[in-house]
Amino acid sequence: MRGSLAGRLDRIAAVHFHAPSIDQGVIAFIWAIALGTYLYFFLVATGSSGAFAFVISAVSAFGIWLFVRTRGEDAPA
Repeated sequence: MRGSLAGRLDRIAAVHFHAPSIDQGVIAFIWAIALGTYLYFFLVATGSSGAFAFVISAVSAFGIWLFVRTRGEDAPA
């Protein structure tokens, strides 16, 4: 019984799974695109023209990206 499956399973070490590390710039880009898109559709739904909504959303997305990129990272403990 030395080579049985039950004998081998008790010697496998526990594995700690965690999310992969994603660069802060990628996270900032995802936030900027998501919130910029949300803002665009909000502006169009409330009666703004498409061009105005696009410009405001693009400027806001850049501001969101810059804010999250510079201030969004967790400080190490």
